[in-house]
Amino acid sequence: MQHKHIETLAEQFENAGPYEILNWAGETYGERLAIVTSFQITGIVTLHMMQRIAPRTPVLTLDTELLFPETQDLIKDLERRFQLDLRRVKPRQTPRQQARDYGDRLWERNPDRCCHIRKTIPLRDALAGFGAWVAGLRRDQTAGRANTPVLSHDSRSGLVKIAPFANWSEDRVWAYIHEHNLPFNKLHRAGYPSIGCWPCTKARVSNGDGRSGRWANRSKTECGIHIPLIEERASEVMRA
Repeated sequence: MQHKHIETLAEQFENAGPYEILNWAGETYGERLAIVTSFQITGIVTLHMMQRIAPRTPVLTLDTELLFPETQDLIKDLERRFQLDLRRVKPRQTPRQQARDYGDRLWERNPDRCCHIRKTIPLRDALAGFGAWVAGLRRDQTAGRANTPVLSHDSRSGLVKIAPFANWSEDRVWAYIHEHNLPFNKLHRAGYPSIGCWPCTKARVSNGDGRSGRWANRSKTECGIHIPLIEERASEVMRA
């Protein structure tokens, strides 16, 4: 799909609801559509809506082998509940192998490299062969996500990237979760607004945004899978 056409569609879908966008995605891409989720609340709503649209759509989740037990329990629950075509995407190296090659606790010394090894590269490889993927990005999560388009061209994968909940607020997502009695990660009740790997995720800091607690006490706010390649390369030049 041409970039200009994607931009036009993004404008057309700007005021559309997520169900309408997901339905279009299912009809347009069929078996070439993937849902990518870390089972945050927006991802859970996505999976619930897709049960009525295309329930056998492949679901990719990044299993970094550093997930909280509560996250693993939630994944198993939803996999059974929705009969998901779940594909756990794992890094090429186990944490032990990574420690051997890069030193112990890489996430403390160089979290960008750790995320690149355990998230960015594995997802890029897993998306090969698909035409589009659905992400759970919302504009209210962080300042860096405030201009998230509903549809865009993903420079990393070369695919169309779909963010059907870009316009939804966190409150609206929670309202949907409760209305449909959907399960969610128990850590949310313990003050974790966004949940990633256990070494790098803390409970919400005061006055934090929707991803407060991720890479706590660092300027880092993204693992890398949602950062355009051109931005990452520019950052690498600045650090060199």
